[in-house]
Amino acid sequence: MEKLTLIKVGGKIVEEEETLRSLLRDFAAIEGYKVLVHGGGRSATRLASQLGIESKMVNGRRITDAETLKVVTMVYGGLVNKHIVAGLQALDVNALGLTGADMNLMRSVKRPVAEVDYGYVGDVKEVNADLLATLIHQGVVPVLAPLTHDKQGNLLNTNADTIAGEAAKALARHFDVTLVFCFEKKGVLLDEHDDESVIPEIDRTAFQQYVAQGVIQGGMIPKLENAYQAIDAGVKEVIITQASEIHLGKGTRVH
Repeated sequence: MEKLTLIKVGGKIVEEEETLRSLLRDFAAIEGYKVLVHGGGRSATRLASQLGIESKMVNGRRITDAETLKVVTMVYGGLVNKHIVAGLQALDVNALGLTGADMNLMRSVKRPVAEVDYGYVGDVKEVNADLLATLIHQGVVPVLAPLTHDKQGNLLNTNADTIAGEAAKALARHFDVTLVFCFEKKGVLLDEHDDESVIPEIDRTAFQQYVAQGVIQGGMIPKLENAYQAIDAGVKEVIITQASEIHLGKGTRVH
């Protein structure tokens, strides 16, 4: 099967001019088929406050009421997404910005209310991988915004890590997929105070040992659990790295 690289970058990287420029250069340098998934939470929070809309977060997740949904749609599907697309076109990458509603790419259901009512937040149920693969084979580079829809006319705010994971799993039927999660560190660290202590490879046994020893903790645990779910669903490998090293293949390889 042909190779495909799916890169997920957080909002912070794509929201600042300098880091965005270098990210797009590095992304353009990746050979073969590729997909970019982006966040944009800081810009959404900033615009919401300018419009007098309070941003409420629970466990790092945004509560999305009707007014907040308008803001995240404008920011994720518009401002951030089209800014990335224009930047990639300048580098001769034929990018196409998409939400889950476009071409019915990703259908979600509104997250049921449990302890917390997250509002208009979607849990992905279906990915139209055949259509996405057809676009990719035509030389198009999809740039996916963290928005899905419920096929009832509602857009839903959806976590960008989830979008990346679900897209990678679905595309694994068509390609050898490498899923790359970018964050601020160079990879999974042995010592959180030493940025150079990157663990180059982690298999399941090592992951469980590191968690038991308290080496891997906090937000990194769900990241790695997501990585193993992707691998179970046919993704070839998952890499956790810094945005500035995506084209170098450095970081932590999860297998």
